[in-house]
Amino acid sequence: MAKFQISRRKFLTASGLGLSGIALSGCDAFDSGLGIGGSLRSFLENANGLTWRAQRLIAGRDALAPEFTEADIRQPQRPNGSTAPDDDTYKGLLANNFADWRLEVSGLVEKPLSLTREQLQNMPSRTQITRHDCVEGWSCIAKWTGTPLSLVLDQAVVKPQARYVMFHCLDTIEQSLSGDIKYYGTIDLIDARHPQTILAYGLNGKPLPVENGAPLRVRVERQLGYKMPKYISKIDLVDSFANVGGGRGGYWEDNGYDWYGGI
Repeated sequence: MAKFQISRRKFLTASGLGLSGIALSGCDAFDSGLGIGGSLRSFLENANGLTWRAQRLIAGRDALAPEFTEADIRQPQRPNGSTAPDDDTYKGLLANNFADWRLEVSGLVEKPLSLTREQLQNMPSRTQITRHDCVEGWSCIAKWTGTPLSLVLDQAVVKPQARYVMFHCLDTIEQSLSGDIKYYGTIDLIDARHPQTILAYGLNGKPLPVENGAPLRVRVERQLGYKMPKYISKIDLVDSFANVGGGRGGYWEDNGYDWYGGI
């Protein structure tokens, strides 16, 4: 019998379609067919797109993720991904308590922005107690405070042709022959304008810690943790992400994860 091998990335892709039974049958043909560009992966990705649209139809554009009480917060927010960026630019910003940090908003907008953390904190805020669900299988409830992303988009005046919000981050997630690869991710404008999508600068009543993404991270509460980039420095409004990175809409998506990542 062929040796069973399946990574959690491949399982995520298959389980998004309810195909875990096929995956657990285990075969090398299935394993290799899930490679980027493979025919089986293309089939699964098309079905993932159908699942995304079906979820939108059933749940609605503004359906809220569950929110909890402070009594449900029983442990510190567990960090995910990078926890201490080893980048000179980030270290310099951190040393000055992010006084020189700016959030740049550009791309398909009428009014490009360059916002300080203080300017963001002076905008209307939202606080929500929600559950973070990680693709690794763990969950954690925490209280997040931040600026609704929709307010920033309104201030920048998004152009009609824009379809996606792209987040560029300060942390180097990988090094290649062509240089450092920074973390990035995308969501569509429907999720970007969702009432629970915030640019978070506070966690459990305190400033956002470095390990959780300081000075700024996005919270997209109806999606998995990898869809919530940390250490954000720039937001681009784009009509396509085909020519960025691996062309799949995010660092982990370029490495096999589902683009939508909904829960």
